[in-house]
Amino acid sequence: MATTITQAVKWIQSGFVVVAPLEHGYVFLVDAFDHDAVRTMHTLRGDALGVSAQVLVANIGAAGGITREISPEAHTLMDEFWPGLLTLNVAPQVGLTWDLGDDRKLDAISLRVPAAEFVGKVLKKTGPLACASAAKAGSAPILKVEDIENLKSDILRVCDFGELEPGPASTVVTVKATSVVMIREGAISFEELALAVPKISRAKAANS
Repeated sequence: MATTITQAVKWIQSGFVVVAPLEHGYVFLVDAFDHDAVRTMHTLRGDALGVSAQVLVANIGAAGGITREISPEAHTLMDEFWPGLLTLNVAPQVGLTWDLGDDRKLDAISLRVPAAEFVGKVLKKTGPLACASAAKAGSAPILKVEDIENLKSDILRVCDFGELEPGPASTVVTVKATSVVMIREGAISFEELALAVPKISRAKAANS
């Protein structure tokens, strides 16, 4: 795996879009600060304008470097559920020079520390990575690299770890100064979140 990690890091640093395995699906990874690579990733997926990529980081310390402030509630959730399938929507640092696809209009980033071993080790060498499913927008996760469209694109580089196990999506929580709201219930239930942060509420549109 060490050789593959080194190669993936070099590809990312060179501006390629790297296909890599997360917990339950292959994803595209690019340097979060490489505007051209992020745009290319969105184009490969067929994303509409204004769609923002998720950001993966190696640990809570790395999250602190790109967020405006980690509230006590956010820190509790990070301690309890990272690495893992919890995505936190938080405010980014004001001075960051990136565009995740929304032209910085959302004033929010979707942040996660993945439990996937390979990507976790890559993150320790690259810093924050913009991430999106290798599936077309709105499609089911891709479990085998051969099912990825545009697989032969010159901008793609592939880390093939065979067929992945299907599983639940991440749970998504928006954390603001005055509120903690579950937007999507996935691998982590609302009840589990509430045990860690009792003040959490459920968005009306969140699945139950």
